[in-house]
Amino acid sequence: MTEAWTGILAFLGLLIANGFFVAAEFAVISARRAQIEPRAEAGSKPAKLTIKGMENVSLILATCQLGVTISGLLILLVAEPAIHELLKGPLGMLSLEGELETIIAFAITLVLVSFLHVLIGEMVPKNISFSIPERSALVLVPLVYGLAIVMKPVVVSLNAIANGALRVFGVKAKNEANTAYTIEQVEDIVQHSTREGVLSDETGAITNTFEFTDKKVRDVLVPVANLITVNLSVTPRDLEQAVAKYGFSRYVVLDSEGELQGYLHLKDVIDADEIEADQPVQRKLLRTVKSIGGSVELEDALAQMQRDRQHLMANFDDAGKLVGLLFLEDILEELVGEVQDATRRD
Repeated sequence: MTEAWTGILAFLGLLIANGFFVAAEFAVISARRAQIEPRAEAGSKPAKLTIKGMENVSLILATCQLGVTISGLLILLVAEPAIHELLKGPLGMLSLEGELETIIAFAITLVLVSFLHVLIGEMVPKNISFSIPERSALVLVPLVYGLAIVMKPVVVSLNAIANGALRVFGVKAKNEANTAYTIEQVEDIVQHSTREGVLSDETGAITNTFEFTDKKVRDVLVPVANLITVNLSVTPRDLEQAVAKYGFSRYVVLDSEGELQGYLHLKDVIDADEIEADQPVQRKLLRTVKSIGGSVELEDALAQMQRDRQHLMANFDDAGKLVGLLFLEDILEELVGEVQDATRRD
């Protein structure tokens, strides 16, 4: 009987070991590096080891898999004779034949061990790691990392064989855990947090940011028919009057054929004297308008306008005819809501 209970204790120890490796495996994958790095920078040794483990995730996972495999193989080997020994008394009272008793004892052992293995060795540790990934990683990953260093020759050899098999199928192995969020995941987090009341988006700026990523230039383009334009004979006084009437500081200049020639800013003519005020604006004062395709994503358009220091860009059709203009102001409105020109009239 003493040997049977020793086997039961060994069985429970193997269950715990199996659960440890399973929990560590899920923790290193589900934990977010951004949550652990501040602790590492503050000098926490467990956090530093956890970061190293996340940077060598292939080594950590191989160690965990080796631990799970060995524990799983030993569990049935240890548990079967121990539980069989404990069942001899109850089964003996049924006066069963030797072979039948063995079969029943094995069946009971298999069901019991499988249940406990799945519950304690798999499900419970997995759910713990998913529920508190960062805390689990800080506790478990450093231990597994230390074990991985000790067993590195064996683990590296097995890992190299596995990576070689992946290369045969054209799959490139990764050695570092992917802890970045996709834009869809961030959007889901924001929506869930807003529903739960832990995040406020009263201005709509956060929601607009996600919608912004889906829009293209054509979606916010101002059609040429809606533009307030001036011609090449415009004078500084005419421009000042347009500013006083419409409130915009920039005006597109078209020639008699309706072709885009550039644009003028109020500050280009504000210092004109009385004589110059009634003379057509000099062509050299016209600012160049660069072109942009209608299918360009809005975030790329914003980056291009920032890079080129442009406040507006023109969109042309295949025939070279002006379709409309893209204004920096309109892009920003997609992110933060209504933005008015400093000189615009309400």
